[in-house]
Amino acid sequence: MFSFQVLQTDPSSVGRVGLIKTSRGAIKTPAFMPVGTAGTVKAVTQGALEELGTEIILANTYHLYLRPGTEVVRQFGGLHGFISWPRPILTDSGGFQVFSHQALNSICEEGVRFKSHLDGSAHFWTPEKAVEVQIALGADIIMVLDQCPPLPSRRRPVNRPPTRLPSCPSRRP
Repeated sequence: MFSFQVLQTDPSSVGRVGLIKTSRGAIKTPAFMPVGTAGTVKAVTQGALEELGTEIILANTYHLYLRPGTEVVRQFGGLHGFISWPRPILTDSGGFQVFSHQALNSICEEGVRFKSHLDGSAHFWTPEKAVEVQIALGADIIMVLDQCPPLPSRRRPVNRPPTRLPSCPSRRP
């Protein structure tokens, strides 16, 4: 189950208040999402997060894929079982890590080829692969592989894709 409803808009701006409903709970928007990079929010207990009324946390697909690995997380029943979090989880696509580890990757029309910052192992992700990994992690809200433009940047790369990225020489890492 997933739905989004706009509850109220501000006629003098583009501001809005909404409600996302998932099978694990509702999230009022705009929302603050504490980041649990490897599945845990640093320096805050889950009890404290629950007491604070945290409705959703963000986990990082790139980091969880590399360590402990998708299969390990799946064995615990997905992220919710792995970290004992009953509420919704959003996973990002790993696009920011691609952006921030530019020396370890190359972007092409089909996806991104990258090396692990942990052990140098080679990987290749298409947008479909990024979604596949997030489904395996059991996220409630998933992101398609994105590309973060550097700033400052001209308007074109920020609001629409380039006309054509180079083709990948091989889909194999």
